[in-house]
This record gives sequence, C-alpha cells and structure tokens, in this order.
Amino acid sequence: MNVSRRSIRWLALLCLALPFLGSCAAREPGTASTHWVATWGASPFGFLAFGPAPAPAPFVNQTVRQKLRISVGGEQVRVRFSNELGAAPLVIGAATLALASRDAMIDSATLRKLTFGGAASITIPAGAPALSDPVDLAVADLAEIAISIYLPDETAPATMHMGRSAYVSGTGDFTQAADLQGAELTTNHVFLTGVYVSTNESVAVVAALGDSITDGAASTPHSYNSWPDHFAARVAGANVAVVNHGISGNQVLRDGAGVSALARFDRDVLSTPGLTHVIVLEGINDIGTGGFNFPGLAGPVPAERTAADLIAGYRQLIARAHANGLKIYGATLTPFEGTFAGYYTPAKDEVRLATNEWIRSSGEFDAVIDFEAAVRDEANPRVIRAEYDSGDKLHPGDAGYKRMADAIDAALFR
Repeated sequence: MNVSRRSIRWLALLCLALPFLGSCAAREPGTASTHWVATWGASPFGFLAFGPAPAPAPFVNQTVRQKLRISVGGEQVRVRFSNELGAAPLVIGAATLALASRDAMIDSATLRKLTFGGAASITIPAGAPALSDPVDLAVADLAEIAISIYLPDETAPATMHMGRSAYVSGTGDFTQAADLQGAELTTNHVFLTGVYVSTNESVAVVAALGDSITDGAASTPHSYNSWPDHFAARVAGANVAVVNHGISGNQVLRDGAGVSALARFDRDVLSTPGLTHVIVLEGINDIGTGGFNFPGLAGPVPAERTAADLIAGYRQLIARAHANGLKIYGATLTPFEGTFAGYYTPAKDEVRLATNEWIRSSGEFDAVIDFEAAVRDEANPRVIRAEYDSGDKLHPGDAGYKRMADAIDAALFR
C-alpha cells in the first residue's frame, strides 16, 4: 500500500493530539518491523503402525524432552502445542525451552521457563492448540533446541508426530534438569507442532506439504536428513524459513494416515505465521493405495485414482493458496517402480507420469520443482537412481533427499 509523506505527517499530529491511543508512531514505507514467523513445524498426527511396532504407552508423571532444529533464527521464541487430536483435556504441568546439547542434555545457561498467559501450566481442551508466551532467547539459523514438557497425569500420546527425536524420563518433573539421565530415546514428538521466532528481517516462510517423502521417511533416524531439512541448511543465512508439514502415508484426496491434504490445508499450512510460499509434493499414495490394502489393514479396498482426480485436488490447493496471497509450487512425483507389490503397477505408473506432465506443462502452479528428474535413473526413468534410493524403491535415502534439496531453485523464494 502506498502511503504519502503528507499522510504520515497527519498521523503524527493525530498521535500528539490523542496520546491516550497509545503508540502510533509513523513508519516510513518499506521499513522493517518485528513480527512472528514460523521456523519449524510438524503436522498433528496420531500413531499409525506401518509395521509391527506397538503403540506408545501413556505418560504418567513423566517429562518428555523433544529435540529439533529450527530453520531461521530470531530474538524471541514461542512454542505451539497441540491437543487437536485428543479426546480429553491435556494437562501440561510445566514446560521449558533451551538450546540443546549432546543426547538429552541442554545448555542450562539458555534455559527458559515457558508460560501461558503468565501461568506456569496449562490445560488444553480436546481439539485445541495452545501457544506459549514469548521468551527472550536469541537463536541462530539452524539452532538445535530442546523443549521439555512435564505431564503429571496419565496422558495418552493422542497428538504426536513420528520420526523425530525425544527423550522420556522416569517419574518426575525434570523440565529444568540439565540432563535426563536414564531417559528413553524415542522417535516420537508429542503435543508439539510449531516453533515461532520474532524477527525484524523480511523472511520467506516456505511450507512443505507432503507425505513420507517430505516427512523424511527412510532417512537416518535422529538426524536432519529430510529434503526440507537439507533445503533449510542450504539457504541458511538467506532469510528463508522451511517448515515441514509432511505426514507419512498422507494422501491428497483420501483420509488414512492423517486427514487428507485437502482437509488439513487450512489447519497445517494456511495457519503458518508469516507464510509466503507452499511446495506440494503429494499424490504417490493416492496412486499407490488405489485397489490395494497394505498387509494387516482391514476395510474396503480404496478406489483407484486417475491423473484427473489428482489434478482436481491440486487445483483446489492452488485456488486456496492464491486466495490467501501465497505462491504455490508443484513438485513432480518421484519414481516408484519395484516397490511394494500391489502398491506399484505399470498402470499406476502411467497415472504418475500423466500427473507429472500436467504439473510441468499446465502453468497452473506458480513454478515447478522437478524432483522426479533430480532422482530418477536416466537408464530407466521409472526407478530411483541406486545411489539416491533408501533400498525400498520408493523413499530416497539421505543422499537422495539432499539431491532433492539441491534441485530447488533458491531464487524462487526471493
């Protein structure tokens, strides 16, 4: 919006005449102001066993210390907790934030108590999120932080996200402890869905919407090897925040492993503070699960999906992003020939190829990120190149995820 210097002078006079209105100092157009941006995220999810893994046990009078790596830094930090998938109120008896150290240790000099409207504890209603008060803590780009929560009551991990790093203590409140000696290392974050920082910099905030290939499945456990992690590291210092909203098993059109991308787009993506860009890499599960149930899954077999079905879903995401003033980029679906029997068929691969052709050529996305071209085997473009494959012919490994991140044109976020 254009603001004339004359308008600014009138605003200054009004402020002098009406001091009881509070601070309304005029600001030259284009000058920076402190604002909140998302620097890390994880979509609310519930436990889903893709194999024989048992469901995590409830917490009872225990502390959970959760480690993560942010993307952009700032001068203050606040944390978004979530009981959005819970059926009962969630009691957080105490919570802290600190820079992480080795294993379950923290840098005690950076320890900050988290409060909620000034209170040291909070009860979050079923279905609701909660945002902590800001704490003064300068954090650098790619800082590793630890968020500890004390759960005094018997608490089922209803809202969680798998594939992350957390330590579960024995009995007691250890939120302020320098180390959680004897704690159990797990791969489940619980009740934690966002970290925001305050900054006066102009920051591009990029939400990566996707499935397991965005979530980082099959990368080295307890590492930062998803393609959003690699991209965040690549653009560190360039004022680009990268927020991972991948859910393993997720689909564009159908509920299953989490609600569909169409259903969670507002909750997970459009609510992201400072959001400017969206990258969509999703659809392979819509294709692969058509006419197929994973072993051990009951219920009717899902209908097969066509490229037209997926394109209709993408068009909805594009329309909703554009209605919110965002740029939305389409990523091509990566190869999957040779993966699980029934999930892959030659006919399904034709759907993937037709979908990719539309993503590349339609011009409906604001730009295209060609992940397929980045990781495919040029000798057989229907498979992932061996050096980029995790071994299951579907998910890239660490090197594949890095290759995907390196294929993104960083100029798209300037």
